[in-house]
Amino acid sequence: MADTWEQGALATVFGGSGFVGRHTVRAFARKGWRVRAAVRRPDLAGHLQPMGGVGQIMAVQANLRYPASVARAVDGARVVVNLVGVLVSAGRQSFEAVHVEGARAVAKAAKAAGADQFVHVSAIGADRDSAGRYGRTKAAGEAAVLAEFPEAIILRPSIIFGPEDEFFNRFAAMAAQGPMLPLVGGGRTKFQPVYVGDVASAIVAAAEGKAKPGTVYELGGPEVQTFRRLIERTQQYAGRDRAMMPMPFWMASLVGAASCILPSGLRPITTDQVRMLKSDNVVSDAAQKEGRTLAALGITAPHAISSIVPQYLEQYQPKGQYAHYRG
Repeated sequence: MADTWEQGALATVFGGSGFVGRHTVRAFARKGWRVRAAVRRPDLAGHLQPMGGVGQIMAVQANLRYPASVARAVDGARVVVNLVGVLVSAGRQSFEAVHVEGARAVAKAAKAAGADQFVHVSAIGADRDSAGRYGRTKAAGEAAVLAEFPEAIILRPSIIFGPEDEFFNRFAAMAAQGPMLPLVGGGRTKFQPVYVGDVASAIVAAAEGKAKPGTVYELGGPEVQTFRRLIERTQQYAGRDRAMMPMPFWMASLVGAASCILPSGLRPITTDQVRMLKSDNVVSDAAQKEGRTLAALGITAPHAISSIVPQYLEQYQPKGQYAHYRG
C-alpha cells in the first residue's frame, strides 16, 4: 500500500470534503495513494488530513466554473474523480452548471492533464427522458464526460447512507421534532440504499483498473425497500413512533411550489424531487444481467442498512444518544 504513495501516485477528488468525498479520500489513502481534495473552501477541509499520513492528503481550491482552477487541481494526477453534484438547483449552482458544464470541465481537464483514469459519480435515475431536471442533467453530464474522456467510468448509486447522510438523518430529525411524517406518493417508491463506504470502495476499484472503460455501473445495496418501509425503519432506529401521512404527488408538488421562496436548506421538498419520486430508484435488470454492479467491482458483500444505520440514528432517541447506558 505504502509503495503507491512513495512512488508519487496522485488521485484528485473533486468534492473531496463532502459526504461521499471524505469516505473516498479515506479509501484512497488506505490504499497508499496521495490524495488531492479539490474543494471550493480548503479552509473547511481540515477534517481530511487525519485520514492519511503526514503530507498524504492535501486540500486545494477549485471551482468548476473556473477552468484554470480545475486545471491546477488535476495537474500531475494519475486518477481524477468527480463527485460534485447538487440536490437543489439554485442560482449559480444550477443543475446545468454543476451536473453538465461542471462535469464537462473536469473531464476535459483530466484528459488534457494525461490522467489514466477518470471516474464520474452520477446517480440512478440519470435519464435524458427523465421527468425531473435532476435526472435529465445527470444524464447530460454523463454524455458530456464521455465526449471529453471516452474511457471514463460512470458510477450510478441509489440513495447513499452513512453517518452524514441526508436521508435517514433528515427523516429521523423530522420524527424527533414534528408530529407526523409525509409519505409522498403513498410511500410506494422503491429504493436500494447503498452504504457510502461501499461506494468509496467501488470508486477506488474503478480507479485502479477493475472497471471496464467507458462503462456505466449501477450501485445498490443488498436490500430493495419501499419509501414507507425505510421511514418505518428510521423511526424504529430513532426510537420514535410518529404518524405517517400519505401525501399524493399532486399535493407534494404544491408544497414544493409553495416553498420555492425559502432557502434551499429549508425547503421540505422541491417539485423536481417529487417528479423523481414517481420512478423507482433501484439497480436495473440490464445492469444486473450485464454485470455492471458492485459485485463486478469486487464488493461482493455490501453492507446492509441494519449494520450501519442504527448506530448513527441513536442520537435521535427521546432520551439522547447514551440513554441505554444510564438504564
